[in-house]
Order: sequence, then structure tokens, then C-alpha cells
Amino acid sequence: MKHLCILGAFLICPIMANADSAQPNFLVIMGEAQGWASMSVPQDDRNPEGSMSSFIRTPNLDSIAQSGIRFSDFYASSPRCTPTRAALFTGRNPARLHMTFVGESKKEGGVNPGDRVIAPETTSQLPAGIETIGTLLKKQGYGTAHFGKWHVGRENPQQSGFDENDGPNSNGGPENADEPNPKQCYTTAKLGMDFMTRQVNADKPFYLQISHYPGKQPESATPEMIESVKRRLGNRMDMMRIGQAAGNEEIDKTIGLVLAKLKELDAIKNTYIIYTADHGAQGRNANGALSNGKGTVWEGGLRVPLLVSGPGIKAGQFSHVRASTVDVLPTIMELAGVAANALPKDLDGVSLVDVLKKDPSTPPPRDHEEIVVHFPHYDKDEIGPASAIIYQNWKMILVFETENRLLFDLSKDIGEQRDLAQTNPDIVSALDTRMMDYLSSVRAGMPKANSDYVEGGEKSGDRKGGKGGKGGKGGKQKPMMKEEPEVKPEAN
Repeated sequence: MKHLCILGAFLICPIMANADSAQPNFLVIMGEAQGWASMSVPQDDRNPEGSMSSFIRTPNLDSIAQSGIRFSDFYASSPRCTPTRAALFTGRNPARLHMTFVGESKKEGGVNPGDRVIAPETTSQLPAGIETIGTLLKKQGYGTAHFGKWHVGRENPQQSGFDENDGPNSNGGPENADEPNPKQCYTTAKLGMDFMTRQVNADKPFYLQISHYPGKQPESATPEMIESVKRRLGNRMDMMRIGQAAGNEEIDKTIGLVLAKLKELDAIKNTYIIYTADHGAQGRNANGALSNGKGTVWEGGLRVPLLVSGPGIKAGQFSHVRASTVDVLPTIMELAGVAANALPKDLDGVSLVDVLKKDPSTPPPRDHEEIVVHFPHYDKDEIGPASAIIYQNWKMILVFETENRLLFDLSKDIGEQRDLAQTNPDIVSALDTRMMDYLSSVRAGMPKANSDYVEGGEKSGDRKGGKGGKGGKGGKQKPMMKEEPEVKPEAN
């Protein structure tokens, strides 16, 4: 039997069209708030120092990266967890699903006097009856399981095709704890290892997804791990950083347990391992060379790891092909041997199998070459509700409160410090049209003006940072500079 294991929020599982063919297994591990600089190996060979952590050590994730391919230009489908998880399970953009935000408290979704716009209504529940990776693989005879953070509604994951699961868990886990880890990272690993063992012993292909809870506080690590990190870092870091490192390293340790079980089962040699995350790390300076983080459409909120290793994938590769969470499902399906015409017709993602196995530098053909991230909600960015489009070397951010458009050339300015909108109105107009055409085609919910707006009134969201829509400073970040007339970007 071939085995295919995928770690991360990027689930890629091949199913064989011929019933007589061996079917691979899949292990998918999704990280929580793991950004571009959350691992101890670089995500981008063009910017190694800016795409790795200087104090977190992740040897097991590093081993996946080094034995396969790293996607340097991989984007979460949202800067928040629920939308990205929905995109991974379904292969559809959160805007299409109307799942563009989270439902963590009663305050979210309300309107305050200082809100210039009213965010559209959303849902945090996967649509009833929608095909997912789980339902599609079950049709091919797979055993399916999901353990850990579900966060796409209160229905049991079994209804979405995951026969074995530990419930529709949100941030608090099965016990609704303030800090589910370290207990839950070991629990989910054990559940996953038991599941894999039973499937292998039964000679049955499997899809296993382990979705981790965050490991960013001292309370999310064992005392032994905290002491180990203290000894390594000495006085270089404060307790918060030590706790962040210890929490992430505890999770990495449990990933190592799962990988060791695959080896023990003699399954890893035929296993695809995929790792990704739901969004960037939280904080304006938490994502290396990238700007901002979780809850914002800046690069730090969206660009996350995608690691894939397995049969037919050359070790030690980097790919600069742009891709996003919606591509996981169709990639898994092609690896599994499912014909493209057998998939749902409204997928937003495409298969990356040729990138994985043939040419890491050639993008797959797409109906929509752009990536659109629709986030019309008040959250963690001072600019408020915003959407972004990434196309060729360009990125444009639409600020809904002011209707300003910000333009960046990511090939020269990955930190999004130079707003080129005023000197490139034609490019702004073309990107704006392309983005709005796409949002209209999927009937995305749009914000509307707040007729009761009060200047200086209380604002929604946690908007204590960000750069603003007019090039202001963002915490310790450098000021975003406006037009640079000497820059002459490509017209296309």
C-alpha cells in the first residue's frame, strides 16, 4: 500500500482512479498562527534571514521542509482561522462561502458608533452537504479522521466526512480550556497515532488531519520544555518570548512523535507530508521581513509556510510559485488519482502536483490568476475592513472605510513600505476591476456605509496597530513611504 501523509493546513491527498491501484495515505498537520518566521529554517531562499525565527527551534518541521519542497509565496486564504480552515476543507474561497470572519465573542458582528462601515453578515458553519476532503476521500474507500482545532461550526466533523474525530472544537479544545496545550498537542498526537496504526493494520488507506492549538504562552508548554528553552536562550529573551518558543517547540516535539510512528509502521517512505498554517503570527513585528500579522491583509497576516514531502518530490527545493490554501484539496485529489472532472465545479483552487513533481518554477494554469483575500471586518488593523488582491508582482489593498487603494510591488518591496498608488493609477484601476469582478462573481458580502457614524466614537475590533490607510507609522515599523517617482514598475 502506498501511504501519503500531509502535515499542515494544506491537505494534499491523492486518490487512485483505478480500484486495483495502491492508494496513498495522508497526514495533514495545520499550525495555528504560524507565520513566515515561526520555524528555524527559512521559508524563502531569496530572503533567508527574514523568513525564519531567530529563537524558536523546530527540528521536526525543519525535517519536513528539508526533505521536500517549501512554497515561499504561499498565502492563507484569510488572516483569520475559521475562513482559512474552511478553504482548506473545501477548496473554495471564504468569500464564496460567506465565511470571512470568526465567531469568538458576542461583540464580533456588532456595530459601534466609530465604525464608518457596517461589515457584512457571515457564517462560521460549513454549508450543509458541501463536499470536503473528507467526503471525497471516503468515496474512494479511505478512513478519515480529524483531531484538534476544528473551528468551522458546531456540527460534528463526522457530518463533513471525518468519521473519527474529537469533536467540533474551537480555541479552547474539548475541555474549553484557556490554554489547551500542552495537554492537547500530546492528546491529538496519540489519537492520530492510534488511528494510523489501526488503518495500516487493516491495510486501509487513510486521511488524517491534526490541527494544532496555539503555542504562544508559557502556559502552553511543560515546565521541562520552558526550562530547556531558558537554558538555551539565557538572558536574551523575556519570559513571553521564552514561553512562545517553548509552546511552539512542544508542538514540534509531538509532530516528531507522529513522524516516528509513521517510520515504525513502515509507512513514511510512501507518505506525503504537508504542513501549513491558518494565518500569520500575531503582532506587527512577528513575521520576519513581512509587515504586520494576524487579523490584517498585510503580508505578515497572509503569507504562511507550505511544506510538502513525499514520493516523487525532490528534497531541498524552494518554489516561488504563488499558491494559496484553496489549492490543497485539488492537489490531494490529483495525487489520489481522482479525475478533475469528478470534482465539484465551483472550486477556486487548482492542483499543484506538477509543481511538486515536475517543475517547481512553473505555475499551474488558472481561470483566475489573482489571489483575492476578502476581509471586510473590523479586527486587528487600524485601517479597518479591507480586501487585498495579489497579481503578478503587484499587491493592492482596498481600505473600505476611506475607499483608499494602496499599491505595492512585492518583487521589490516585500515589507510593503512604499505605496505606489498615486504614481500608478492605471495599475490600481486594473487591479481594482479585477478584484471587484471576482468578488461579484462569487456574490461576496460587502460592507455598507454606517449612517449612524460618529466621528471619534468607539470603534470595533482590536485596532491598536497597523499603518493606517494614509501611510502612517505602525508601532515600531518604519513609516510607509508614499510615491517614489523614480520607480518604474512593469505596466502589466
